Order: sequence, then C-alpha cells, then structure tokens
Amino acid sequence: MLIPYKNYQEKIQMIKNGELDLVENVRFFLSNIEQKKELNAFNFVFADEAVTDAQRITEKIKNRKHGKLAGMVVAVKDVLSVKEKPLTCSSKILKDFAPLYTATAVQKLIDEDVIIIGKTNCDEFAMGSSNENSAFGRVLNPVDNSRVPGGSSGGSAVAVAADLCDVSLGTDTGGSIRQPAAFCGIFGLKPTYSLVSRYGLTAFASSFDTIGPFAKNSNDTALVLEVIAGHDEKDSTSSNINIPDYSKQLKEKSDFVIGIPTHFFAEGLQQSTKDSIFSVVEKLKAKGFVFKEISLPNSEYAIAAYYILSTAEASSNLARFDGARYGYRSDESGSLEDMYVNSRTEGFGKEVKRRIMLGTYVLSSGYYDAYYLKAQKVRRIIKQDYDNAFKEIDMILSPTTPTTAFKIGEKTDDPLPMYLSDVYTTSANLAGIPGINIPIGKDEAGLPIGMQLLADQFNEFKLLQLSKVIEEL
Repeated sequence: MLIPYKNYQEKIQMIKNGELDLVENVRFFLSNIEQKKELNAFNFVFADEAVTDAQRITEKIKNRKHGKLAGMVVAVKDVLSVKEKPLTCSSKILKDFAPLYTATAVQKLIDEDVIIIGKTNCDEFAMGSSNENSAFGRVLNPVDNSRVPGGSSGGSAVAVAADLCDVSLGTDTGGSIRQPAAFCGIFGLKPTYSLVSRYGLTAFASSFDTIGPFAKNSNDTALVLEVIAGHDEKDSTSSNINIPDYSKQLKEKSDFVIGIPTHFFAEGLQQSTKDSIFSVVEKLKAKGFVFKEISLPNSEYAIAAYYILSTAEASSNLARFDGARYGYRSDESGSLEDMYVNSRTEGFGKEVKRRIMLGTYVLSSGYYDAYYLKAQKVRRIIKQDYDNAFKEIDMILSPTTPTTAFKIGEKTDDPLPMYLSDVYTTSANLAGIPGINIPIGKDEAGLPIGMQLLADQFNEFKLLQLSKVIEEL
C-alpha cells in the first residue's frame, strides 16, 4: 500500500471526505516501522497510544473541533522530551530516564492534534554526521542500506524518507537536519536560532542548537514551522517576534536575487552534485530569477571555529551527567570520584568522550585565549560576512554536502573526514541564520542529491517560497 496523499492538506481533506481512515493510516505506519525494522530508525515506538490518539482525533475531525495539524503523524528525535516517555539521547548514560515534562516544540504540535508515533534514533547526544554513534546501533539509509543516512538526526530523516511517518522533528547544531535530509532525499529546515524554543531539548551546544522539521514537501515543512515557532517564556533565548503564516506565503512569488559563493563549488565537491545544482540554477534563470556571485571570505575557518566552540559548550553541558542524580551509575563505584569517573567512562560513547575532552582542552588555562576566545572572534567575523552578503542579495544557494551518502564505516576510523562532511552547513549555525535542504535529483549511483538555501535571520519565508518554486520545477 502506498500513501494516497502528497501532503497534509490532501490528507486532512481525504479524512474529512471519508476517503481515508486515520486509524488505518496510523496502523499502516506502524506496520511499515515493523517491516523496515532493519533501518533502525526508531528507539521507541508508541503503538498503542498512536492508535488511541487516532481514534480520538478522528472524532474531533468529525465534530469539526480539531487542531491545525489534526491527524499528522509525527516522529520526534530522541533528544526532545515527551512527558513520561523515554529520553535517552541514544546514550547508555540516560538509560531508563523519563522526563516529567514535554518539550515546547513537541507540545505545540500535540496541541494541534498531531499523533506522536515514536522517538527516533540519532547520534549519541546529537554528536555525529552519520548516525553511527548510537547506543541503539547505527541507522541505515533507506535508499541504499550500505550507506549512512547522515547525522545526527538520521533516524528522523529515515522515518520520513521510508514512509514511517508524515513528518519528523530533528535538531541542527552544525548541519544535523540539512545533511541527513540531503542524504535521504527529503526537505529539512534549520530555523533561525531562537525562532523555536529549546525548552525540553537536551543541550549539546546551547548557542548553536535549533529544532526543525523534516518533510517530503515544502507545504508540510511550512505548516510545521509555523506551529513550532514563537516566543516561549521557558526559554530565555527565544525571540519575541510575530510568526508569519509560512504556508500561506508559499503561494506568493517574489523576484529574488540569489547569491552563489563560487568557492563553495571548488575542489572537493562531487561533480554530479555540482552539475545538478547548476541545472536548477539555469531553470531558475529561465523563470526570471537573478543570480550574483558573492564572496564569504572567512568561511574556510567555519569548521575549525565550530568544532572548538561546540565541543567547549558540550564539555560544559554534559558535566551534569555524572551518575549521581539520574541516568546510568556504574556498579564499580568505590569513592565518589570513582563513581563519577566510572559512570562517565562506561556511560558515554567514544565520540562523545572525544568531544568532551576536546572541549575541556580548549577551555583549559593557557589554551582558552589561543583557541576558544579566538574561535569566538572568528564566529563574529563569519556572521559579518553573511550580514554584508545579505545587503545585496536575498538568499545564498550552495551544496548541502560535498558528496552524496557515504558507505557505512567509511569515515569512522578518522574523525577529521567525518567532521569535514559538515563543511557547507556549520557556517549557518555559527551565524545563527536559517537554512533548508531541497532534494534536486540523484547521482550516477542513484543516491539523493541535496541543495542548500540560506537566508538572513528570520527570513524563513523566503527559503520556503523558493523551495516551493524549485519543488515544482
């Protein structure tokens, strides 16, 4: 059985017309999750609750007293709190932990009558670019099971791409929504930092972390964003701005000036990716869009600055996982110090420990000025580059990833090539600007190719408008 609708608007119309049974729709997704278990996309599936919610929401739809997203089936990355459901961050150290509250972004969706079908697998504490660093095992790419799905939100991307739900939530700290979206051939939006509340999100790097949607089309991406965005008193960093109706703005057509950073298309970019992107560029030119070559002179320092700053914040944020208050505690505990050391050594995975050590090092006496302080200055300069560029253009068009999905195990021995797979995505997190991945075709091996659009802060509507144009092309 195939999903009989293209987007949520078609789905809700079919339910109202009696052409689609929501309970059967949920059971279809649950059956698919079971049949495609080898993909390992989910850490936890809420089967009984999902069916019960479908029955309840069906009645609300019949009585025309339903929310904005009634019946949309959503999967949530396992770094976001759902009250009294497991929250593990795909780590042994949070085994058996269940939070007492629900993350604001998730609660906003629940308030609009979505159905939460489960929690998705991810790289441990969202640290990774391949979803191979999970205590629950690696996630497989549904297009080619020998390939990675991207990370850290690999499970969320796979859940949408493999028809295990309608939409999913992921998080993006250095590209963790856009990169897996590119590898799996779907849409993935990283909002402006502070547009979506981080309350209920387990912190990795607090000044970078953002929550955003995965979907199969621009319409659903826009709908979910307008629900989860907005000010939250529980998050002091969330911006108090008016949230536009992104889904309605999709219909508006604008004459955008689009910047192309030529150095993003130099050595190291897969040829088929480059060809596919410039094929889209030619089609957009034919529709009247204007393109302009731009320079982002300090983007070459983005990876170095990002991994210094994000690991520093991670070492600070993850200090709370010590075996004393909640989560995993080692059985080999003698003294208090032994308990701390053994619990963290046994509870954290290899990549998390590597990043904690890197972060502790760059924050240590004698190295703080040389690394951390310098990286903060570089971050400001990179932000200034984008500010200057957006004075002349509306958006920036670039690759999302240097290559299509790489083989499982290909980059696990040496972390540097893995870190470099984020070369096109990290600068948006450093600058706090929004970005979206748009699927634009496949390479010679049949693997999805993604293209990235970036806009100035709080200009998600531009990204979504152009995304819709490209989708229709």
